Amino acid sequence: MSLARDNLASAHSPITCGEWYERVRGRSLALCAALAPEDTVVQSMPDASPTKWHLAHTTWFFERFVLGRGGEGPAPLHPEWHFLFNSYYHSAGPLHTRSERGLLTRPTLAEICAYRARIDAEVLARLDAPIDAQLTFLIALGLHHEQQHQELMLTDLKHLFSCNPLQPAYLQARRPAGGRATPLRFINGRPGIVAIGFEGDGFAYDNELPRHGELLHPHAIADRPVTNAEYAQFIRDGGYREPLLWMSEGWATVQREGWSRPLYWGEDLAHAFTLGGPRALDPHAPVCHVSFFEADAFARWAGARLPLEAEWETLAAALDPESGHFADDGALEPMADAAAEADGPRQMFGDVWEWTSSPYVGYPGFRPLPGALGEYNGKFMCGQWVLRGGSCATPRGHVRASYRNFFYPRDRWQFSGIRLAKDLP
Repeated sequence: MSLARDNLASAHSPITCGEWYERVRGRSLALCAALAPEDTVVQSMPDASPTKWHLAHTTWFFERFVLGRGGEGPAPLHPEWHFLFNSYYHSAGPLHTRSERGLLTRPTLAEICAYRARIDAEVLARLDAPIDAQLTFLIALGLHHEQQHQELMLTDLKHLFSCNPLQPAYLQARRPAGGRATPLRFINGRPGIVAIGFEGDGFAYDNELPRHGELLHPHAIADRPVTNAEYAQFIRDGGYREPLLWMSEGWATVQREGWSRPLYWGEDLAHAFTLGGPRALDPHAPVCHVSFFEADAFARWAGARLPLEAEWETLAAALDPESGHFADDGALEPMADAAAEADGPRQMFGDVWEWTSSPYVGYPGFRPLPGALGEYNGKFMCGQWVLRGGSCATPRGHVRASYRNFFYPRDRWQFSGIRLAKDLP
């Protein structure tokens, strides 16, 4: 059968479900081609996971929810692994402590790759026969879930390699010439009642639904993200030393953690660690690896605020979500906009996830998926904030205007950046 193009990872014509499956699953292994087995085992912090674990968990997902749908299908290939590679699906059984995933030297990487191959063969055999709408959705969910883990593989590897005194490069990624940032301009947003949330026939997560109305007051949103140069000026102006700019919890975090600059930046504010190793910062590229606390403090310093997610989505809805700079482009770091003279909003997709001022909560009428899959999004709607747009580590075709990412306000190992907004009279 064929799937709508909205479900595909940067495909420009319909492809079969099996072809899509092989493409996405193959990319996860391709991301490991430059790694030694030792690189795949280590966990650098509790929020990150070893690459080997990502490879196993995404395979467990297909074994548990696709092959094991409704309690049918073959017996688990390695029943004792279920406990190790379940992430947070408590209703699906017990799970290994997240912060101890780096202790799992066994099973080996070779055994996990063999596990992937066996499960892939069984799923593809299932896809050779006609499949119903529910199985089509489960395959789509599993592949979008895998794309999320592909991004996590890159962000977790970056943190891991940054902890090594040798500062090794994951990949000597090409660094295409970018543009020059133009003076920041604000684009008037649309006030009144607007409709947000997923609309269409393609795939969407449950947290993007239902589509509903939101009331927006007069506002404006910046035409581009905040740059490294602009953020460096915030630092030089004493931004990390001025408590009046910070949320109370944010200021406490700055003091406790000793923050004085974005994660991975050098003390000279001119260099940073990247997936390509240490490099000079491009002053025109979007700043990244900042927490919500830092984004909010910068916005206050700039006399602005962060956009509401409804403001962001309304502005982005008419844009092509595949037009940005994504992981497929190979640079694996944010780039300055090469079309800086263009009118309208720029770089809303790709480069950096953009913090919003919206808490991550359910939309009016939100209903999680039934069964264990209902644990995928809904139970995390507490104490986190919404980010929009994707990053340079996101696979092209994975995000859309209604896509809602979410992290805790202290988190900054993701490629998270800043777009400003302001109120209008």
